[in-house]
Amino acid sequence: MLQEIAIKNFAIIDDLHIRFSDGFTILSGETGAGKSIIINAVNLLLGSRAAASFIRTGAETAELSAAFDLDPDSPAARLLTENDLDPSEGLLVRRIIARNNRHKIYINNTLSTIRLLTAITENLASISGQHAHQGLLDEDQHLLILDQFGHLLGLREKVRAHYQGLQPLIRKLNRLQALQDRQAEERELLRFQQQEILTARLEPGEDAQLERELLLLKNAEVLYQAVFGAVEELYGAQNAVFEKLGAVGKDLEKASRIDPELTPRVEGLADVTFRIEDIVDGLRSYLDNIRVDPKRLEAVDDRLNALKKLKRKYGGSIETVLSRLETIEKELSAVENISDEIAAAEADIAEQREQLIRRAKELSDKRAQSAAVFSEKVEKELAGLNMADTRFRITLAPIPAAEAADPFLILEDHLVTDNGLDRAAFMIAPNVGEEMKPLADIASGGELSRVVLALKAILAEIEAVGTVIFDEVDAGIGGGAAEVVGQKLATLARYHQVICITHLAQIAKFGNHHFRIAKEVFEGRTRTAIEPLNPEERVREIARMMGGVKLTRATLDHAMEMVREE
Repeated sequence: MLQEIAIKNFAIIDDLHIRFSDGFTILSGETGAGKSIIINAVNLLLGSRAAASFIRTGAETAELSAAFDLDPDSPAARLLTENDLDPSEGLLVRRIIARNNRHKIYINNTLSTIRLLTAITENLASISGQHAHQGLLDEDQHLLILDQFGHLLGLREKVRAHYQGLQPLIRKLNRLQALQDRQAEERELLRFQQQEILTARLEPGEDAQLERELLLLKNAEVLYQAVFGAVEELYGAQNAVFEKLGAVGKDLEKASRIDPELTPRVEGLADVTFRIEDIVDGLRSYLDNIRVDPKRLEAVDDRLNALKKLKRKYGGSIETVLSRLETIEKELSAVENISDEIAAAEADIAEQREQLIRRAKELSDKRAQSAAVFSEKVEKELAGLNMADTRFRITLAPIPAAEAADPFLILEDHLVTDNGLDRAAFMIAPNVGEEMKPLADIASGGELSRVVLALKAILAEIEAVGTVIFDEVDAGIGGGAAEVVGQKLATLARYHQVICITHLAQIAKFGNHHFRIAKEVFEGRTRTAIEPLNPEERVREIARMMGGVKLTRATLDHAMEMVREE
C-alpha cells in the first residue's frame, strides 16, 4: 500500500506532501491545478524515465519520494532481501532529478538502479488513465491476463520450462549436424594425416641417431685414414711406438737389476705397452666398421629430410608428431561416431518436444475454457456499467510459423513458444449490430474507461498489485453511468487501495478519503497545493464539482444528500 509521497521542485509543485490510507481515495480540483503532475511524479517513483524538463524553474534538482507498506511475503519484499535491502520497515523510494541529467535513485536509502526499481514496484501500484491502462490495451499482455484469471500460471511455467529445456538440445543437434556436413572433408584430411604419420614408422630419438650416422658416412674416408695411420704408427710400421717401447722396457729392466728403485718405472712402462696394444685392437675393430657406402648415405639423408618435413608439419620433434597422431586418432573416432551422437540428440529432442507439446495443448484447452468464462464475466460487469448490449470475446489463435522457424518448434505449421501455442486478443462490440473489434480500437473514451474498469474489477481478486490509481477514469461519461463507475471503484477498493482523480461528484461521493488539489500564487510564483478535506469541506468540494463557481444553498444541500447516501 502507498503510504505517502513527497514532491519537491517538480513542475509547478514547490513542496508537496501527501499521506494516503487504504480504501478509496479521491483527488479532485480545477482543470490545470496540477493533478496530472502528481500522476507524472508517481510514474517516476514507479520506474519511468526522468528528464531535466521536469525540474521547477529556478531549481537545480527535483526530488520525489514514496513510502510503501510491504507484506513480508510479497515479491517486492523478496527482491529487497535478495539485493541486501532490509524490507522490515517497508519500501522507501527516492529519486533526484538533476539538470545535468545525472539523476539518482535510492531504495531504502541505498543508491540503486532504475531496473531494480522497476522490478520492485512492478506489483506495488498501477496507473490506469484514458490513454495508458497498464497493458489492458496491449495484446501482448492479453494472454498473461487470461492465464492469471484462469489460474494457469503454474501450467504456463511448466510449458516454459520444457521450452527452455529444449533450446540447448536443439543447439547441440545443430552443432553436430554442422560438423557432420563437414565430416567427409574433415575425415579425409584426418585419415590422410594419420596414414602419413603411420607410414613413416617413427621411433623416438631416431632423428638424433640418423644425424650422427650421416656425419660418419660423409667423413668415412677421413676417419679411415686417420685411424689406419694411428694403427701403423702405434703398432704396424717399422720402429712403431709399440716396438720402441718394448726396446726401452728391456733396457730399463736390465738397469733395475742394478738399482731396484727403477722396478716400479719398469712395471709402469710395461703397463703402458699393454694399453697401447689394447688401443690398437680397438682401432682395428673401428676400422672394420667404417663404411664408405654412397647408397646408405643417400638413404639416411632422405630419411632425415622426411623426418624434418613431418616435424615442420606436425610439431618440432618426433615426440610431438607422435602426440599429434594420438590426437588425430581421437578426432577420427569422434567424427566417425557423430551419427550415433546425432541419433541420441534427436531422441532427447523428441522426448522433450513431446512433453512440451503435451503441456502446451493442455494449456490451450484450459485457456479456451477460461476465455469463455472470462468473456461472460466481462459482459456482466459491462452491463452493470450501463453497457448492457456490449459483446466481449477473447480470441485465441495459433501463431503462424515463419520460414526461418526451427522445425522442432513447429506444430502443424504453427509456432510453439515459451508461452504455448496461442496468442490472445480482447475483442469487443459496444453496440448492437457492430462487428467485433480489438479493444484498443474503441473510439469512445467513456466506453474505453468502463471496459478497463470492468477488467480491473474482474482481476481484482487475483491481481497482485496493491495500489490502483485511476487518472480521469470518468472521461466521456456522466449521469447514471458515472454513479455506476463510482460504485464499481468502491467495490474495487475492497481488494486494493484505490486512488482516483476525478471531475465527477457522482464518483467522488463514494470516496473514503478526499483531497483537493488547487493552484495558487505564493511570493510571485504559481504552485500546486493539496489538502485533505474534512466532512464539511468535502461537501463544499462535491458541491463545486456539481454546480460550478458559485455555490448555492440548493447545490450544497444536494451535495450533503449525496454524501449521506453513501
